[in-house]
Parts: sequence; C-alpha cells; structure tokens
Amino acid sequence: MKLKKGDNVKVVLGKDKGRIAKIEKVFSKTGKVLVTGVNQYKRHLKARSQSQRSEIITITKPLPLQNVSLICPNCKKLTRVGFKIEADKKIRVCRKCKKEI
Repeated sequence: MKLKKGDNVKVVLGKDKGRIAKIEKVFSKTGKVLVTGVNQYKRHLKARSQSQRSEIITITKPLPLQNVSLICPNCKKLTRVGFKIEADKKIRVCRKCKKEI
C-alpha cells in the first residue's frame, strides 16, 4: 500500500475536489481510504423506542485510492510514491524531490 494512516492528501476527484486532509484509516482489501472531513453524508435514524429520539447523523464514507493524491511533506507538492530498498528496508520516496516520505 502506497498511502498510510496520517499522510496528508488532496482530493483530486469527486464532490470534495481540492480539499486537503489527513488519512484516518486505510482499507487495503477494498482499495479505499477514510479521510477526515471529506465525503460526508447525512443519515436519518428513526427512533427505535419512545425514550430514543430520531436524529440526523453525519457519516464519513471512504474514498477510492484513485480519488486522492499524496502531498509530499518535504516539497509540499502533489506526488506519486516510489520505493527504494536500503539495508533490507523498503522506504517510500517522493517522485518529485527524491526525498524520503
């Protein structure tokens, strides 16, 4: 997986295009990421009993990996992720500035 939890990303496609936020969770099997404050929807919950009230809650839904792009912490540009192997460790590298992410 090229993106990890805590990475800063910019939304490239969708209704929140242009927004910048952090990755909250990565779903590697489905190829989606949960980004804080992005792709939010309203959900109406019906009251289940007399004591419980019906309410409208806000749900954050995951985005496909293709809809977000990583922002390099060093050069602050949108970039793709490359890999470099050093001393039996796989290190993520920015494709633009060639520095470690």
